[in-house]
Amino acid sequence: MFPFFTLLKKIIQTGVGKARLLMATTGLGIAMVLLLIAIQAHTNFSQLLYGRQNQNESADFLVINKKITNAMMGQPEKSVFTPEEMEKIRQQPFVEAAGFISSSQFKVTAAAPGDLQFYTDMFFESVPDSFIDVKNDEWQWEEGARNIPIILPNDFLNLYNFGFALSQNLPQVSQETVKNLPVKITISKGLLSEQFTGRIVGFSDRISSFLVPATFMEWANRRFGSGTAAAPSRVVIKTRDPANPALVSFLEENGYSTNQDKVKYSKTKLIVQTIVSVIGFFGVVLLLFALLVFSMFIQLVIASCKKEIQLLIMLGTGPGQLRRYLMRQFAPLYLVTGIVALLLVALLQWQAARLLTAHSMYVSAWPGSGTLAAAILVLLLVYAVNLRSVRKYIAQHS
Repeated sequence: MFPFFTLLKKIIQTGVGKARLLMATTGLGIAMVLLLIAIQAHTNFSQLLYGRQNQNESADFLVINKKITNAMMGQPEKSVFTPEEMEKIRQQPFVEAAGFISSSQFKVTAAAPGDLQFYTDMFFESVPDSFIDVKNDEWQWEEGARNIPIILPNDFLNLYNFGFALSQNLPQVSQETVKNLPVKITISKGLLSEQFTGRIVGFSDRISSFLVPATFMEWANRRFGSGTAAAPSRVVIKTRDPANPALVSFLEENGYSTNQDKVKYSKTKLIVQTIVSVIGFFGVVLLLFALLVFSMFIQLVIASCKKEIQLLIMLGTGPGQLRRYLMRQFAPLYLVTGIVALLLVALLQWQAARLLTAHSMYVSAWPGSGTLAAAILVLLLVYAVNLRSVRKYIAQHS
């Protein structure tokens, strides 16, 4: 029996056998590397998008409104969000929280003190405090108070300093100065009017509006407005990924718009996701070819030993012994190929993590658990396919 096993080994190691075995092993190695790279790239992509080290809180909030078209002009009711639309937005998987922006139902005028000679019509809006990026103890109002805390958009101050002030030969002002200047606020609706003192408590980069506390907005709309809450025309959402292609697609399908600077990378991310998917597809295709080549190689080995196999079985050698011997010849190749592929991917991952860290982007320096699990599954799949081939062809030639 042992001389026959030696003969089998020599047949496997003949020129034709070596060439086919090398081709099968190379194909399996390339397929595993591509497949593992695709899985690891998907893991890295998720870490770059959703990892805590890579998150930018200021980019997590989007203000959404409906696109104004010619058909909607003169019909303001078409530009507001219905309760059903609000609920639909909240149910989207990429939305962590959503709240509406309440608008004032009255006229507002503001006048600056002293030599600034600034007077303008304006409007007030309010939003739930959890969506505001300005944290200030003065951000509160109770009925009867004459001071109104106000949050201005940073863009408004920039427009005044670098546009209006320069063109009108007026002094430019800093944020500290604006916070110390009281603003005369007049609220009116028809013959009813009332004056307040506005105090600027902060400047927002997140919401481009003149914000007041929700308690003041509710009171003022009851006193000077219709007394009923108006349907919101703008919605603010919190999302983990403003450039999520699914979010951008949702906005386009429903006719919504938002700050395009925060979603401009959605196409880039979609392209990256497509590339990762294509790499994974080619990895799977090559893996199937590698399995086919291994199966053909085993068929060739067994066909070459057909007479010897029949003779051994006639002498009492069990098919199980033959199967175990052949599998012992091939199994180490699977294991070594898998380890080499995994080590190569680990080296590439370490290098990628080092390069990304230099640009303040962070991913794990080690392959992810999904990559390790995929390597093990591939090796088990190769073993199972080849075991089936060995059993099939030994049964045919025995």
